[in-house]
Amino acid sequence: MTGLSSTAALNKKQAHLFSDLAVHHMGSGLADGITQGSAGPDEFRTAPLWGLGQRAFFLHDGRTNDLLAAILAHGSSGSEASKVVGMFQSLSSAQQQDLLDFLRSL
Repeated sequence: MTGLSSTAALNKKQAHLFSDLAVHHMGSGLADGITQGSAGPDEFRTAPLWGLGQRAFFLHDGRTNDLLAAILAHGSSGSEASKVVGMFQSLSSAQQQDLLDFLRSL
C-alpha cells in the first residue's frame, strides 16, 4: 500500500489523538536552535499524547523523565503554552495529581 492510499483511508476519520498536531512556539526554555522546514528553533509539532504513560522520557529531546517537569518546562519565556501552564499551576495539588494520573493512563 502506498503512503497516499493509506493516508486516503484515514481522510476525514475521527482519531482521539489528544493533540492538535500543530506547530507551536515553545519559548526559550525548550528551544534547540534547530530550524527544520518552516519550523523555527523554538517551534515544535504537538505530539499525540497516546502512549504517554509508557514513555520513559519527555519533551522533544528526552531531557526529563519527570512528567511534571515536562509540563512546567512548557512555561518558558515566549512559549504559547505559558497560559496553560499557569492554569495547571492554579489547580489544587489534588487536581494536579488527578491530571498527571490521567496523562499517565494514556
